[in-house]
Amino acid sequence: MAAVLLMERLSIKRALLKTLSSDSPAYQANAHLDDVRAADYARLDRSGHIYLDYTGGGLYAESQLRQHFDLLSANVFGNPHSQNPTSLAMTHLVEQARDHVLAFFHASPDEYTVIFTANASGALKLVGEAYPFAPGGRYALLYDNHNSINGIREFARARGAAVNYVPVDLPDLRAPAARVLGALDAADPAHHNLFAYPAQSNFSGVHHPLAWVEQAQQRGWDVLLDCAAFAPTNRLDLSDVHPDFVPLSFYKIFGYPTGVGALIVRRRALAKLRRPWFAGGTITITSVQGEGWHALIPGAAGFEDGTVNYLNLPAIEIGLRHIERIGVQAIHARVMALTGWLLEMLTALTHSNGAPLVHIYGPTVPTARGGTIAFTLRDPHGEDFDFRRVEAAAAARNISLRTGCFCNPGDGEIAHQLGREEMACYFTGAAPTSFYEFYDLLHVASGKTPSTIRVSLGLASNFADVYQLGAFLAGFCNRRAEDLPWAPTPSLAAVRERDAA
Repeated sequence: MAAVLLMERLSIKRALLKTLSSDSPAYQANAHLDDVRAADYARLDRSGHIYLDYTGGGLYAESQLRQHFDLLSANVFGNPHSQNPTSLAMTHLVEQARDHVLAFFHASPDEYTVIFTANASGALKLVGEAYPFAPGGRYALLYDNHNSINGIREFARARGAAVNYVPVDLPDLRAPAARVLGALDAADPAHHNLFAYPAQSNFSGVHHPLAWVEQAQQRGWDVLLDCAAFAPTNRLDLSDVHPDFVPLSFYKIFGYPTGVGALIVRRRALAKLRRPWFAGGTITITSVQGEGWHALIPGAAGFEDGTVNYLNLPAIEIGLRHIERIGVQAIHARVMALTGWLLEMLTALTHSNGAPLVHIYGPTVPTARGGTIAFTLRDPHGEDFDFRRVEAAAAARNISLRTGCFCNPGDGEIAHQLGREEMACYFTGAAPTSFYEFYDLLHVASGKTPSTIRVSLGLASNFADVYQLGAFLAGFCNRRAEDLPWAPTPSLAAVRERDAA
């Protein structure tokens, strides 16, 4: 075993040296990221992990943990909703974190404010429940969206607003600009209209044009730009592009802490929101007997229900400073160099009969996309390998990748060419259907296998990760899908726990 591992390391080193000497100036120019990995993410190599799920969650640096621990252990902090010394100390750090988020994204405090939430989904729910949807207004969104954005349609429909989905097309899973602008032209500016789309797809890695933000606003729309998958490896400059609502999960960017997200919102858009309830921290006074309440002065505090996750908020500034020291552009350049190599590697893998092993959903070149790649493995006869079997085989090699639909059913339906009638039948019964049950039932009914695998690169990714993934996938060449060892279907309880995550 030791000899095999040594040969693998030597093979990786030779391949790396060959690649670096030929066509990788962007990779070489950001070699300091190798030092960052060795210093702050050494546990990856120490434990033999190949982590390829950065769109699922970023990795924390060891220095972040130390700085946060040192801060907490050296001070006494209290709930910020008071004027005592420990509360005021915490209030200062909360507001400092809020200011640093604005500075990191180049957002003017005169134009934007930051509302802290539990995660990006919490930020989206806040928008959905408080946006003034009404008859005559519209909610437009791409097929390519996370479920937390799809869920806003329920608020819109309940209040009589029209809901309009804009399809994406194969093979790249992009929406033609003319189609998007055509949908936006349907708005009546006299009503409230909300357009939602991701800057980067969490399914395919596609970058949708940021120019749509201004084009939509010129047509009478407020714009919700989902940047949860975009911000970890791309510069989001809110002095250049001005969306009205920007939901974020900080763990996607720098791994720690989880349970803290934000809605960066334009002040003029915030003024439109009307909360359907009140909670602790969002009002000045209320009465049980008087049955009334008065809201806080409009601003972030009026939308942060109860007590914010105050002990974790200083870790946001620590994480952002960690990214600033490394450089967002350096992370972007390194990730895109790796993505280019990975795309070339995947498209070059073929069976001995010439049939491709990998079928990519989305762009096959590193242009207008990020480091997220969705694909299916197909055997020499065109049969898809069951994603559960592939994931089990990857786990046996200590490779962390993701399978399923990634909470993005619109892209998945287009990628696997599933139509309205095929999907509608799964929502007619009272009993819930898990994704695994849906997969098996659909395969029996139509022969289709919506079996998607996703790998995603991030801050600590290096050439060895990409190379070892390629070596793992090459092991499926010339194998029959039916011959791969079976992976048991998880229980419905496990499925629900996974889907909630």
